[in-house]
Amino acid sequence: MKRIPKHIGIIPDGNRRWAVKNGLKKQEGYAHGLKPGLKLLRAAQEYGIQEITYYGFTVDNCKRPGEQVAAFSDACVTAAKMLEQEQAELYVIGNDKSPCFPAGLLPYTGKRRQQDCGPETLRVNFLVNYGWEWDMKNGWASSGIPRIDLVIRWGGMCRLSGFLPIQTVYSDLYIVKELWPDFQETQFTDALEWYQRQDVTLGG
Repeated sequence: MKRIPKHIGIIPDGNRRWAVKNGLKKQEGYAHGLKPGLKLLRAAQEYGIQEITYYGFTVDNCKRPGEQVAAFSDACVTAAKMLEQEQAELYVIGNDKSPCFPAGLLPYTGKRRQQDCGPETLRVNFLVNYGWEWDMKNGWASSGIPRIDLVIRWGGMCRLSGFLPIQTVYSDLYIVKELWPDFQETQFTDALEWYQRQDVTLGG
């Protein structure tokens, strides 16, 4: 591939639908979305992508039933621990003053981004208890995150759901119909192939 996006955004949607489809309770779907995140990260490293931003959960997601909130919060803590074992520099961003923010992720907040992570290290931003209004009211707390070239959303929904509105202003959006726990690396490579054919002008 001649043109690899430097920074991709990942919206891993469809965990609850996958759980229901597979005869599980809705909250049980989140744990099945952990390994796909790791597989995607490793594939991104192979293609030389420099930065990934994963959507963990939003402020609005906390309106869901308590057992679901607990489940996706626990999954985010586990995901952070898994990512920490990889060749990646992890940054967790979100409203950490809210009771909905997982206490297990507090050690990952407030980290200062290094200017250079090295060619072997992938930057990983993890949006947890994130909301665009929270971001805006806090002086764009996400301002340290650079522009996103490509957003890939699983689950078939054609919307950004408040995902980093400043950084995605010129992003290309690719929709995967399959649900996130059914992740296959070919879905990711198909998105990269599709990106090759896009006319990226940034308004020019």
